[in-house]
Amino acid sequence: MERERKWSGSWGRRWFGGAVLLLLALHEPGKAWEGDRIARVDAFVEQERARQQIPGLAVAILQDGEVVHARGYGLANLEHTVPVHRGTVFQSGSVGKQFTAAAVMLLVEDGKVKLEDPIRRHLPEGPAAWEKITVRHLLTHTAGTTDYPANFDFRRDYTEAELLAQAATIPLAFEPGAEWRYSNLGYVVLGILIGRVSGGFYGEFLRTRIFEPLGLKTARIISEAAIVPHRSSGYRLVGGQWQHQEWVAPTLNTTADGSLYLTLDDMIQWERALLKGTLLQPESLAQTWTPVLLNNGKRHPYGFGWRVLDLPNGQRRLQHGGSWQGFKSAIVRFVEEKVTVILFANLAQVNPEQLALEIAGQFNPRLIPKQTGQ
Repeated sequence: MERERKWSGSWGRRWFGGAVLLLLALHEPGKAWEGDRIARVDAFVEQERARQQIPGLAVAILQDGEVVHARGYGLANLEHTVPVHRGTVFQSGSVGKQFTAAAVMLLVEDGKVKLEDPIRRHLPEGPAAWEKITVRHLLTHTAGTTDYPANFDFRRDYTEAELLAQAATIPLAFEPGAEWRYSNLGYVVLGILIGRVSGGFYGEFLRTRIFEPLGLKTARIISEAAIVPHRSSGYRLVGGQWQHQEWVAPTLNTTADGSLYLTLDDMIQWERALLKGTLLQPESLAQTWTPVLLNNGKRHPYGFGWRVLDLPNGQRRLQHGGSWQGFKSAIVRFVEEKVTVILFANLAQVNPEQLALEIAGQFNPRLIPKQTGQ
């Protein structure tokens, strides 16, 4: 994506600062360095919160599955001056796609779905143009489906049947497997497929098979009507002033392209489950984190709901960002260093993956990208 390749002008200054920190780290005693790097993270986050006018942030850093830092910064709600804490509830945006992908893999492990199944095997009402689309294609954004069209009405409540019919009217952008193009609609279709195979709403499948077994106590599908303790508000900057998020119809906040409520604690439990392999079998995780193979034999750095980046320094980074209704989210895993950064923010203009990477560099200067955009 363009935002991953091009960094802001201030990134160079931060890289230089991080390099200085690395030199200092080589001369600091271990315990002092352990304490100082958390203070540097805090100072950096507060600096960025002020610079970018971010109302609130929640950040967690894990080392080998253990929490070394988790706290909130700023406000979850500007009108009531409610502070952010590690239990503040944010919207997931597309970070929720990894939960959808995990749900599909659970169905694969159950023997109810195969990755090479044509999706019309489970959704026979799909158009003839979908005959060659497989479950794997939808998971990897290689189906040829597109994003929501420009004339899509986000203020209308659609049934699942209506959403499926809307997606079916949009011509495929390319032959399935030929290219990679990010497709929220593809994940909407996956959610409908999960519901069809499991015999109920996909959100209920997430609750019973993922959230409850893993102890994600506050994770749930978005509901504007429900009473949700510690729910934050999403904002956007308009003319330099904060405004509330734009309203969308309730059913469009229940689709599988990223409509979850999550907290830092939920994501910490999720990260531990992935690290320990307590949810999915090793072969399922291996497929989830394998770059997709296109028809031309080349690979694209995306797996099942995760970006999979093999970097020039020989390291691997797994990550994904999210953006929806004035909320931003990110999870970034440095595989070799066993460091994970989780971030939530309640401002539409934030670049969450970039900010998470910069926080990682403050925590451990060895994680600073060696090349711009890496």
